[in-house]
This record gives sequence, C-alpha cells and structure tokens, in this order.
Amino acid sequence: MARIVLGVEYCGAGFEGWQTQPHGRTVQDCLTAAVVTIAGAPLHIQCAGRTDTGVHAAVQVAHFDTEAKRPLTAWVRGVNAHLPDGVAVTWAREVGDDFHARFSARARTYRYVLHNRPVRNVLLNGRVGWFHAPLDLAAMQAGVAHVRGTHDFSSFRAAQCQAHSPVRSLMRAEVSAIGEWFVFEFEANAFLHHMIRNLVGALVHVGKGSCSPEWMAELLAQRDRRYAPPTFAPDGLYLAGVDYPDSWQLPDGGRIIAPAFMPSGF
Repeated sequence: MARIVLGVEYCGAGFEGWQTQPHGRTVQDCLTAAVVTIAGAPLHIQCAGRTDTGVHAAVQVAHFDTEAKRPLTAWVRGVNAHLPDGVAVTWAREVGDDFHARFSARARTYRYVLHNRPVRNVLLNGRVGWFHAPLDLAAMQAGVAHVRGTHDFSSFRAAQCQAHSPVRSLMRAEVSAIGEWFVFEFEANAFLHHMIRNLVGALVHVGKGSCSPEWMAELLAQRDRRYAPPTFAPDGLYLAGVDYPDSWQLPDGGRIIAPAFMPSGF
C-alpha cells in the first residue's frame, strides 16, 4: 500500500466546496473519481483544508492510499485527463504512511483578493471580491494589526462552526494594495469556519470609514459574532499555502506557498 500526496489547484466557482456531498458537485468528489479511474479501485482522499462553496485553492494538498503501482506522472497527467477544467493536479509525491495532509500541516495561508472600484469586474466574476466605495489602506493596515497573535476569535466564527475551541494563532495578518486591488493575507495554525471572510468584512467596514481601526480589537474582546459585520462573499478567497516540516521532502521544502496575487496575475 502506497500513500500518495498531491498538489491541487481549483477554481471554486463551479463547485459546492471541497467536502463530498451526495449530489457529487464538490472538488473532493470529482478528484476522487479521477484518481479512482487511474488507480482502478475505490479510495478516499483527504485534504489539508476544506474550502467552502465558491472558495478557490491556488495550493491545496491532498493524500490517498492505494495498492496500484503507477509512475508519479500518472497521478498528475493521467488524473488531469479525467478532471474538469476547473481542477488540476500540479504535482505528486509518494510519502510514508505517517503523513497526513491535514494533521501534518503546521500552518495554512489564505489570501482574499478584492477589487475596489465603483462597478464590479464582470470579466473576473467569481474569481475576486468586490467593493464599490473607496477604501483606506492605512486604516485597514492599522486595524488588521489588532488581530495578529493568539486570540479567541468567536466574533469572527460562523454559527455552524464545529471547532472545539475558538482560540487561534494568527502568525501573519496583512493588507496590501496596488491601485484598485487589495490583497488580505492571513497565516495561522488553523482557521475557524468563515473566519477569513468575517475578518475581511470587518476590515472593509474599517476601510470605508464606518469604524476606527481600534474597533477590530473591540470586536475581539466582545467574543460575540452578533457585533461583527456580515460575512463577506467567497469569490476572492484562496487557499494559498500549506506549511509542512522539511522532512516530508515536499515541493519548496514543504512550505508550499502560491505566488502573490496581483493584477498582473489575472
């Protein structure tokens, strides 16, 4: 029995999230079907981080066990031949059976790409977030500084979140901009359900001038989702990196981070 780990990227606009569903319209469902075609036997695929409906992955990591003996190229080119246009395997490695795509990861990085102009960008519909009113970059940078570190993120947690604890450690939380493009980037040991989209929604609230940057700290202290703004749209959210110990000999030493999203990337 071999354990194979895959690098996967996908556009979430055409899927109802990662996790398998009876109707089969998820990334896990279509990837499993393609891998099974190459393996010739049923198997189960597990990922580094489950994404919601409409959320994309520039870097997703998944693994499965199989008795099939195939060259690594078969798990890339062969599987891709059976995948829809919105999903692709980018690399494959064989690892020991003590590797786990989710539990072996030390951290994950998410990016939210936001287009800030009066009219939405129809050419990038479903690929980027959008906000119509001008946003103050300096205010959002000051606001995001308040959420760095280890906190109880109950104010940014979805009501249906099943995590046992609302405490998470944000090692990195940044906002940058080029022209009318804003990029929000977060790296943490783990995330709560809708945590990134709720943080972005609150930061946009600060950026448009409705609240001061210090309001982010007040939201954290309240530990109550009712006081935070609505959850922001999933369109611009990307799983952009997964960090593993070097010992697994994965691409880039295990710190698999997608290139920064900037306008030239679209």
